[in-house]
Amino acid sequence: MKEKVYIYDATLRDGAQGEGISFSDTAKVRFARLLDDFGVDYIEGGFAGSNPRDRRFFDDIRKERLGHARVTAFGSTRRKDCDAKDDPQLAGLLAADTEWVTVYGKSWMLHVRDVLRTTGDKNIQMIADTVGFLRAAGRRVFFDAEHFFDGYKDDPAYSMRALEAALREGAEALALCDTNGGCLPHEVFEITGKVCEAFPSVQVGIHTHNDSGLGVATALEGVRAGARQVQGCMNGYGERAGNTNLICVIPALELKMGFECVGPERLKKMREVSVVTDDLTNQRPDPRQPYVGRSAFSHKAGAHVNAVQKNPRSFEHIAPEAVGNRRNVLISELSGASNVMMKAAELGTDVENLDKRQAQAILEEVKRRENSGYSYESADGSFKILLQKVLKKHRPFFELEGFRVIVEKRGRDAPCISEATVKVKVKGVTELTAGEGEGPVDALNCALRAALTRFYPEIGDITLTDYRVRILDPKAATRAMTRVLIESGDGERQWGTVGVSENIIEASWQALLDSIEYKLYEQHGG
Repeated sequence: MKEKVYIYDATLRDGAQGEGISFSDTAKVRFARLLDDFGVDYIEGGFAGSNPRDRRFFDDIRKERLGHARVTAFGSTRRKDCDAKDDPQLAGLLAADTEWVTVYGKSWMLHVRDVLRTTGDKNIQMIADTVGFLRAAGRRVFFDAEHFFDGYKDDPAYSMRALEAALREGAEALALCDTNGGCLPHEVFEITGKVCEAFPSVQVGIHTHNDSGLGVATALEGVRAGARQVQGCMNGYGERAGNTNLICVIPALELKMGFECVGPERLKKMREVSVVTDDLTNQRPDPRQPYVGRSAFSHKAGAHVNAVQKNPRSFEHIAPEAVGNRRNVLISELSGASNVMMKAAELGTDVENLDKRQAQAILEEVKRRENSGYSYESADGSFKILLQKVLKKHRPFFELEGFRVIVEKRGRDAPCISEATVKVKVKGVTELTAGEGEGPVDALNCALRAALTRFYPEIGDITLTDYRVRILDPKAATRAMTRVLIESGDGERQWGTVGVSENIIEASWQALLDSIEYKLYEQHGG
């Protein structure tokens, strides 16, 4: 049996303190259900005693049936100038009506003296009174020793007194916090080991921040020293540089250190958890996120692709499928024939009948186009169409006879009006349609769809999810070559397309055209 390390997710509280991170009330409940399904052990719901939004979450989550996770309410020790029973913040913790409550208390004399403006003895009494009050009310208590590592380095005896006070009054677990994120991994290992040795029958947790870029490393060193609970946030959300990134910690513990956290089957949902978390907070997923990012298992250099084709372990530290990800072969001027063959297979091309001469022809065309400004790393849809053209298998689903885009502005404060007309021939029939949009590209998109929908109603499923423009030669100013990348989806698949021109409308047209043709190829075949 593998030894268990308990995962304590603090994204709804600590993570939400990060710049630009915000959960709606509905998103909070959805996120809790996501974590429960993933197998997280504890979900920190927020400051139950400090703000109405967090209080609403505890009201809402009580209506849910979570199958595994336990929700915890979070708060601080009592105020220095009142009894625990009179502290409104502690009353809020009780009102959250959770089995588990997490309270944080000061364990660094610098904070006791300069922030709380009280004495060391009074702070210890605040910790004891708070834990004792909550235990008497029937709550199970986690004690987070804030700034523990900094405090221990200054005054080990005092920091240990803070832990002892919490345990004496009934706390069931101790979380050691590197709140400033400034400790080095070897320091966390050494100090955590001393705490585990001093309290061998107590569950010790580790709560680290990423201010030095070491949040994951310090958390893993804490576990290696004996901690059996890890607190952190999905995608590394959190104040300043963020908290320990559970997206990195969980697979490291499971796949590299031999511990059990969520189990191998649930671990396959890791990428889904990361992407949905970003979606719920309206964040753009980090393509370079370890383990789960789009680029985490992407291979570009020809020699690397050739090696991965022979043995994936040559350039992949784990199997991407273990965390719900997949291998991604990139096509660029650095590619070799192996890149082309693997990418073609990935996109559904019959590579067994693709000889080296054809692969070389595709590679030469890619290099020629990239020299003109195209990039296929994020444009699988355009690369699939390029394959069809080079292999003489391209069958256009319609022919463009012409388009016109008009942008009109009447008066200084009036909004711009964008209108486009498109003339295409589809199955021998000429269609002339017009469309209005928020901008010239949107108008062109609307006009093109209006022309094609009668013949290909399935294009109604296509949604343009992203539109990016890059100026390739800024020195040319308004005459510069422009690259347009469009991300599209139909509810089942996502694909990227690219266009390049000195005219941004023409570049956008190329990307739009490829986006629709890719969908039609997938639906009807080449």
